[in-house]
Amino acid sequence: MASKSEKTRKRILDAAATVLSQRGYAGMRLGEVAEVAGVQAPAIYYYFASRDELVEEVMWSGAHDVRVHVEEAVAALPDGSAPLDRIMTAVDAHLRYELEISDYATASIRNARHVPEALRDRPAAEESLYSHIWRDLFDEAKKEGAIRDDLDITTFRMLLLGAMNWVVEWWRPETRSLEEVIAVAQDMVRRTVTGP
Repeated sequence: MASKSEKTRKRILDAAATVLSQRGYAGMRLGEVAEVAGVQAPAIYYYFASRDELVEEVMWSGAHDVRVHVEEAVAALPDGSAPLDRIMTAVDAHLRYELEISDYATASIRNARHVPEALRDRPAAEESLYSHIWRDLFDEAKKEGAIRDDLDITTFRMLLLGAMNWVVEWWRPETRSLEEVIAVAQDMVRRTVTGP
């Protein structure tokens, strides 16, 4: 069971993820984070040495948690699942996590290129591990003959991840459902990798 101190730290992180995802790095104020977390602003410095340390932790958590979520979703598939089914599951898990489950993922994606260079190394290491998951999924599908031979899977994989990450900027649940977005993304992948 988490101690009171651990719970307060988590509340501050959750609040920072919410504020960072909405306001961005430049617009994030510790006073607003404190208000959302239900603590006094000076209390934040008991848990984090600086605003940037708090931001880095949110960014790392976002990158780490989406990687773990997608890994677990793919691992939960039955043994022998088709390579394309594994990719479709990863697409679903990624979009669902960043749009519905986690402010951390949204904050990490939206601010990846806006935070100072010094805050990028730790999250970037997680992003690299995440990229390897997708590389392996596509390599396996290519090896199994599920992807057409003329497709540059490295370029397509990078385009796919970029497109899925961009969804946080334009998606509004009142205009289209998350299920619709996922279905379109999966259809785009299926049509591209298998051909007409």
